Amino acid sequence: MPRPRPARLSTIVLAAATAAVTAAVLTACGNGTASGGGGGGTTERTIRIAYQAFPSGDLIVKNKGWLEQALPGYTIKWTKFDSGASINTAFVAKSVDIAAIGSSPVARGLSQPLNIPYQVAFVLDVAGDNEALVARDGSGVSSVADLRGKKVATPFASTAHYSLLAALDRAGVPESAVNLVDLEPQDIVASWTRGDIDAAYVWLPTLDEIKKTGKTLVTSRELATAGKPTLDLGVVSTAFVKAHPDAVDAWRKAEARALDLIANDPDAAAQAVGAELNLGKDDAKAQLSQGVFLKPADLSSPEWLGTPGQVGGLAKNLVSAAQFLKDQQKIDSVPDLATVEKAVYAEGLPGVLAP
Repeated sequence: MPRPRPARLSTIVLAAATAAVTAAVLTACGNGTASGGGGGGTTERTIRIAYQAFPSGDLIVKNKGWLEQALPGYTIKWTKFDSGASINTAFVAKSVDIAAIGSSPVARGLSQPLNIPYQVAFVLDVAGDNEALVARDGSGVSSVADLRGKKVATPFASTAHYSLLAALDRAGVPESAVNLVDLEPQDIVASWTRGDIDAAYVWLPTLDEIKKTGKTLVTSRELATAGKPTLDLGVVSTAFVKAHPDAVDAWRKAEARALDLIANDPDAAAQAVGAELNLGKDDAKAQLSQGVFLKPADLSSPEWLGTPGQVGGLAKNLVSAAQFLKDQQKIDSVPDLATVEKAVYAEGLPGVLAP
């Protein structure tokens, strides 16, 4: 079980984490680009994709093999990660090319000391009721204000962590007044069942499990309305974008196709997501309904990614998230808007997302 750790990432911890991830991925090429296969003069190339087990179009793309169909000259390697923090560490180790990751860890990744060279190239979803803060039955907690002196779990450096801090700030509860515990989603369920924690901020499908014996205090949809939105993003390493722009376009097309499926054929979308999460179709459909999914055409709007030469509002959203994290003393400094705008990949929009 992960143990609580300081939220600020020191250079020593970062170096150790990087070494651990590097050791775990010795079989993958670490140059940050699609890699050639080993030996034999093969021309096979590998794209290393980090995914997370939450209801999204990304799981549909994986389940249906759309990227494999679109890129027959590549081997697509999907690796499951439990949080954005571990994905950021993998990017630092140059062991992943494309990833599904929350906006808060992206804001961290673009800030010091990480300064990760990656590009935001897709918006998978906007957090709604699919992330929430829940108090365990019997904990004596009925509001966010009641969390003083309580033990609250969340995966550190995630969108849920960001939203938890925002909820505490909104309720006037200092972070120091709460015992925050760093737990990955699967560990939250175990701790919850044992009664080791009083509340947790987490996402689906873990969220649905703890809600069976708990009370929802606030959702990310509510916090978004209050000015603290969180998103799930698709990011690509800068080296990979430069070396394989056509592959990036194929990936974006596949993700756009998944958004269309969620909007136009929710049963088929739920079937694919359920297969990846070991859920029945109805349960998967209910979980998908709790997220906010954009239409592909929305991605190139001024509110989101924008277009080449006219970066959208997503960059300001990430700067705002970084500023909040700085105010909470979670990062060292806030990147300027120009730096973040350079990390938004809008090349080819909107045309590249057309069916």
